Amino acid sequence: MGSKPAVAVFGAYGHTGRFVVAHLRERGFVLVLSGRDAGKLEALAASASASGLDARPASAGNPDSLDRALAGTAAVINCAGPFATTAAPVIEAALRAGIPYVDVTGEIESGVDTFADFTDRARAAGAVIVPAMAFYGGLGDLLVTAAMGDWTAADEAHIAYALSNWHPTTGTRATSKVSRLRRGGRRIRYAGGQLEYRDDASPNLQWPFPDPIGSRAVIGEFTTVDVVTVPSHLSISDVHTHMTVEAAREVLAPDTPTPAATDAYGRSAQTFLVDAVVRRGGTERRAVARGRDIYAVTAPLAVEAVHRILTGRTRATGVASAGKMFDAPDFLRALSQHISVELH
Repeated sequence: MGSKPAVAVFGAYGHTGRFVVAHLRERGFVLVLSGRDAGKLEALAASASASGLDARPASAGNPDSLDRALAGTAAVINCAGPFATTAAPVIEAALRAGIPYVDVTGEIESGVDTFADFTDRARAAGAVIVPAMAFYGGLGDLLVTAAMGDWTAADEAHIAYALSNWHPTTGTRATSKVSRLRRGGRRIRYAGGQLEYRDDASPNLQWPFPDPIGSRAVIGEFTTVDVVTVPSHLSISDVHTHMTVEAAREVLAPDTPTPAATDAYGRSAQTFLVDAVVRRGGTERRAVARGRDIYAVTAPLAVEAVHRILTGRTRATGVASAGKMFDAPDFLRALSQHISVELH
């Protein structure tokens, strides 16, 4: 058993949830496994990686089951998508239990809903809610915040993603489908200080990634949940995210396989580079992150967030993204075992 407080993981048996469970256990936390599929939950609890852990089935549609799942825990990490269905009920349960909530959503709409629906209530209750504490949303926000440095405002921010490949999980496909349905098939961008829903095609651009990648073709405005997290606390009128063409094609293709484990930790061979650039007038600042497996790296991001919340290393209450809630440069340094970061 761990020596740290108990943390509940909702959606513990999912692809990302398993990484979160393993990382929490590695860092000495007591774990409570939860999720709506009792069979998958029992199978996980019986596995070597999670043997002896407390398993409590719960459903987003059953508040009493969520209350039982969170009873006696100090925090909850929601890894169960689609977050359009799970985020609000699990946040409500966390508020009833008086514990902090962290999720790993990549859904733009879910992020918008969390800020819109819970900001006032969470602030009044002195609660801590951190949505999108993951590769998309969390990491990009930390990088942009760190790159800003002493700037209080910028004209624009760009977060360009270079993935060696993108084999989506079944959860990624499910949440992407829900997002597309919610926006009526339109694409989203953040420009002029607001989200815009557009029917035109995304632009094709060349992005000057740092060496050794160099200039690569990207889908411009391949919009991610960073357009919710970054402008939630930074004064930047235009926030754009871009994706290398090959990775974008893979994640959208219906026959792309799911990620395949290539090491004992379960990580795939996928590598990533995230290039975050902020511009003000004629000046540019940049933060670059490199690492392996976008799903696996979500675990140290979410777990470090919980650790900092439970040890009082936060800068806000209520609903806040990673860059506002934490000291961004210090947070990124703490992830050096998993992500290498350069600030320019």
